[in-house]
Amino acid sequence: MKKIVFLMVCFTLQISAVIAQCPMCKASVESNIKGGDTVVGMGLNDGILYLMALPYMAVALIAYLWYRAKKKQEKLYNGIA
Repeated sequence: MKKIVFLMVCFTLQISAVIAQCPMCKASVESNIKGGDTVVGMGLNDGILYLMALPYMAVALIAYLWYRAKKKQEKLYNGIA
């Protein structure tokens, strides 16, 4: 449990680093679009989708670990009683 809390704190602290890159990315995409290059914009969209999926995957992993721990606890409790 301590490891999960530690990882969640680490991910939370990384959000500020991700947000700091947004103006740089926007400026880069705008300058490339003016030049006729849309590949960078498409790559940026893929990166946004990737970053959007990570929190959902983290919640799903935590829910699965919690479910598994509850099942182990129930099995252990039912075995003793």
